[in-house]
Amino acid sequence: MSYLLKPLQTGPLTLKNRLVMPPMATAKADPDGKVNPSILDYYTEKSQGGYLSLIIIEHSFIQSDGKASDRQLSVSDDSMIQGLKELADIIHRNGSKTVMQINHAGSNTTEEITGTVPVGPSAVPHPRRQTMPNELTLEEIATIIRAFQNGARRTKEAGFDGVEIHAAHGYLLHQFFSPLTNKRSDDYGGNIHNRIRLHLQVIEAIRASVGNDFPLLLRLGASDFREGGITIEDSQIAAQEFERAGVHILDISGGFSGYIVPGLTGQGFFAPLSEAIKKVVSIPVILTGGITEVHSAEHLLSEQKADLIGVGRAILNDSQWAEQAINSLRSEA
Repeated sequence: MSYLLKPLQTGPLTLKNRLVMPPMATAKADPDGKVNPSILDYYTEKSQGGYLSLIIIEHSFIQSDGKASDRQLSVSDDSMIQGLKELADIIHRNGSKTVMQINHAGSNTTEEITGTVPVGPSAVPHPRRQTMPNELTLEEIATIIRAFQNGARRTKEAGFDGVEIHAAHGYLLHQFFSPLTNKRSDDYGGNIHNRIRLHLQVIEAIRASVGNDFPLLLRLGASDFREGGITIEDSQIAAQEFERAGVHILDISGGFSGYIVPGLTGQGFFAPLSEAIKKVVSIPVILTGGITEVHSAEHLLSEQKADLIGVGRAILNDSQWAEQAINSLRSEA
């Protein structure tokens, strides 16, 4: 049997194949972050036929000061739940599972977007925005933990199959993990265990709210690809801690300033990262990055580079990509 067609069970989540649509920002939401017909039409088209086992909804902000961009989706208050329920229902009717990705931008935003001075672990300019943030106080950190918790609760109430914590691409949790932006001298800074303390507190808070039977994913920026930044060895330690804390799937990415890393090209260009993480955890690992060919996806799975394959840009550009890929594998079987 094709590797891509094999079902997968992890914790309470059952997936019918190994093909995942990763989160990709659409900038289609209402100005306040609510779901609207444009968002519903987009995900209706992408999920048509249920060929994707899992669709991870684009990152959605947990509170207003964590908004990354205009027309970003929101999980920041209970008024969002009804629209999110419509979104989950459409994807389910089409035959796919779906999880929400929830996020706080930290210093990877601007005052024009949030209406407030951006915040971060330390008063260090963001490498992408060159934004100088205010350093978060312990009280503000506690508020952010509660915001992640409430975002996950709303995700569950809206009927999604799980929630993904965004800890990649230079957003807030990534900023705490990376020595490039975390210069704190308290319990949230210094050694690796301190730099992932916030991640673990967010996981614990979400678990307390949604229970142990609600699937929890984490998108991990496993390497900064910058001198003095996160290394894959750091991320192997972090990944083991996240598994122990109750994460069901690790979604591997890299790069501090978005997912595009100069010099990284080809099919599955983050494969060295996902393979290294897969070696030290027993939970499934998702690999994304430049995958446009179904046989490349098959090869990456057969080579134990990952357990699940995320195909982003190819599906963004061609909504029939998943259907054609799955049917080609079925015809070869």
